[in-house]
Parts: sequence; C-alpha cells; structure tokens
Amino acid sequence: MSSVPIRVASLGLGWWSDVLADGIVAANGIEVVSCFTRSEEKRKTFAEKYNCAYANSYEELLKDDSIDAIVNTTPNSIHLETTRQAAEAGKHVFLDKPIANSVGEGMEIAKICRDANIKLSIGFQRRREKQFRWVHEEIKAGRFGKIVQAEANISRDRLGQFEADHWRYTAEGMPGGVMLQIGPHYVDVMEMLMGPIIEVSGMLSQLVLPGNNPDVAGLVMKHENGAISTLNAGYASAGENYVMNIYGKEASALYSLHTGMYHVKRGEKKPIKMNFEPNDTIAEQMEEFGECIRNDAEPEVSGEWASRSLAVIRAGVKSAREKRYVSIAEIMKTGE
Repeated sequence: MSSVPIRVASLGLGWWSDVLADGIVAANGIEVVSCFTRSEEKRKTFAEKYNCAYANSYEELLKDDSIDAIVNTTPNSIHLETTRQAAEAGKHVFLDKPIANSVGEGMEIAKICRDANIKLSIGFQRRREKQFRWVHEEIKAGRFGKIVQAEANISRDRLGQFEADHWRYTAEGMPGGVMLQIGPHYVDVMEMLMGPIIEVSGMLSQLVLPGNNPDVAGLVMKHENGAISTLNAGYASAGENYVMNIYGKEASALYSLHTGMYHVKRGEKKPIKMNFEPNDTIAEQMEEFGECIRNDAEPEVSGEWASRSLAVIRAGVKSAREKRYVSIAEIMKTGE
C-alpha cells in the first residue's frame, strides 16, 4: 500500500468546507493541497487556515495533475456540472449531500463517475455514529426482532445564519427546503437500519425563515418490511437537536443528542443507558474516501444509494404539494 497521501482540493468554500477540511486534517492518508471559490478573499483565507495553495479558477484545479480528488461543497444545483468536469479531468469526487436537487441528476452523476472509473463518495456521515453502528449490528444479529416503527427529528436554528437571498432560502436553490437539506441524513440512517422506504406522505410549512422555502417539514414513511417511520426536520427551532428512536418486537433503541442512547429489551421495565465514545465521523468518511481511491474500492455510500435516498425526500415534497401518498418507484421513474 502506498504511503503517499491522497491529495484533494476543496471547491466551494462555505462554512461546511471548513468542517470537511478539519476532518481531512484529522484523517490518515489524505490531505488538502489546494482550493477554489469565486471570492478571492475566501480562497486566500482558506489557504492560509489549512496551509494549502489556492487556484484562480476551477479549470486551474482540474488541470493540476498533482491533485487526485475534489471535495465539492458547491450549491446542489451545480453538483452535476462540477462533478462532470471533475470526472472528465480524472479527479475523484467527494460530494456533499444531497447528491443533487433531482433524482435524475443524481443518477446521472452516479453514471458519469462509474463510466469514468471515478470514485464518488457522498457526505452521509451520521450513519457512522457509534450508536447507530451498534444498533445496525444488533438488528442484523436478530436481537431487535421484527422492526416495526421508528421516529426521528433533526432540527436546527438557521434564523440569521445566511444572507436573506442565500440559495438555501429559495425553492429554486433547494426545492423542498429544510427536508431536502438535512432530512437526507436520517433517511439514510433509517434505511440502513430498517430497510428500503417504498411510500411517503409529507407535510411542509414556512414559519420563521425568509424566502419562499419550507423551514419545517414532516414525513410519514412505509418501509418494504411494513414498518412505519416518521421524520421531522426544522430550521426554525430554538436550538439544535437530533432524535432517532428504533422500535423492534424484542428490543428498542432510544437516542437523542442531549441525553444519549437508551436500550430496552422486551419484558424490561426500565431502559438501560448505553455509553458510546464519540467518534469523528467526518474524519472516518474522509479516510475511507482516500482508501477507496488508493485501493480501488467502493465507498460505503454510492451515488445510486444517495439518489434513492433523495427520492424519498422528493416523494415527500410531492406528497405535500399534491396531498397524496407518493411511491419511491414513481420518483425513480420520473427522475424528479
């Protein structure tokens, strides 16, 4: 195995690019060597913070043969074009979720990368949290019995966090609003734990944030095995919270950001607190990305999986708009 680090360049230097770069710094076998965004001030600031070079254009990054991969945190609407350019230049791509604004674009991104033999990794780091890994193993071992139900909430305060005309506040830039932007995290975890979602009912509302986009959303989802799950997402809450409760016939897991995880078995009257050491999920994902490039392996989350996960969100948005249940098969067929 080569000891030479995988060399990546960061594209699109918003606040999340720094989070990913911090993860790269903490990871083994991968390093940030350059960056680009349209703002010269931002790219100079990023380059100074991470002791890397900066390019004066995306084309300049792509022509640099010393760069192995692009870490892409550009707006969803240009994921397809920027990924296509990277693949044509022979650069591997780490793409923040959602993979795109539409399922059709997501599947096209996946195909472009596969056809070009380019590694594509999608930013679904929450599935790597230790409590969810543990639940996954317990379910696979049969100790949860039949999975029957789940509930999740992912909420943050985004009031005043972005400029009033930011793309996240617009239906064009982020169709589906908060559910499209942060909902995919827990759709991914739920499908990992409970199996594929086949049908969705959704409701959306705009209560606090500016723009024309929902800042509160809820989905009711039916899984292939018959289990029912719910997911609520909000950009309008007073603070940050994450909840994920998984109910099985023989055992259940009850998790929240502020209280941790509890586990209860059938017949027990009191849940037991489970203690998990926090892990750096971003660093783990970045390290995996580097290893996949180095060893010609496949990332845990593929472009096809990310596109299907996006279809769940798009089904929920369509359900809210048309006031009916929407199947995942319908969205995968239309590519909307």
